[in-house]
Amino acid sequence: MGTKPIIYIVATRCQPEAEEKFNRWYNEVHIPLLLKFQGLKEVTRYRIMKEPEGSLRYLAIYQFEEQKDYEAFENSPQLAAAREELKESWKDGGFEIEWRAEYETIKTWQR
Repeated sequence: MGTKPIIYIVATRCQPEAEEKFNRWYNEVHIPLLLKFQGLKEVTRYRIMKEPEGSLRYLAIYQFEEQKDYEAFENSPQLAAAREELKESWKDGGFEIEWRAEYETIKTWQR
């Protein structure tokens, strides 16, 4: 049995007046800082298309080849630096991380 890929999902809520700043920062600052960690293979961001009441507008999915890469990421200087930068850039608020979780792959189907 081979390695099981891991995804780490972060769901965020952004204040409407901060949305442009949030997206620019996430795309141009936050993700590039995190991608300095070699074990992080891919990051994809999503915005909800139709917003049912109480839904979260943004999801980011971080992909790792296996559990050991994710565990190393959690303790990496790259993640620590990105968290420090986040605190500085958003010290006055503007968005909240509502939840985050990691999932291991069960099976993938492809055409």
